Amino acid sequence: MLKIKISSFSYVYGTIPTDDSGNGGGFVFDCRALPNPGRYAEYKELTGMDEPVAEYLMKETEVKLFLDNSFALVDQAVTRYLDRGFTSLMVSFGCTGGQHRSVFSAEQLSLYLADKYEGIIIDLRHWAREAAAKK
Repeated sequence: MLKIKISSFSYVYGTIPTDDSGNGGGFVFDCRALPNPGRYAEYKELTGMDEPVAEYLMKETEVKLFLDNSFALVDQAVTRYLDRGFTSLMVSFGCTGGQHRSVFSAEQLSLYLADKYEGIIIDLRHWAREAAAKK
């Protein structure tokens, strides 16, 4: 069974998540070029899991293009991994603070893959959010 580890992280406050499967890596997508809702007061305390942030991001054409392109790359890998009997794939999304864009992207990929594929396990983590919750 294919386990897909999907992560969001902060380039400023953390590091790119490491692959503990022994395969040595996976996809890392940089969300910092996308419009940043964290620059606006009404979104500052929210995350990419909150509806107002999701609505803001989904209105942006470049966000849709980014998701379409990154999902297409992941789709290609998932299809091949399933065909070849691989058991592990890692996909990470990073942004400045690990709160808005990367969280949103990781959530969207998780939903997309769960809807498209049967027989996969999705392990979704938001590293910067987990670190903030521990403080």
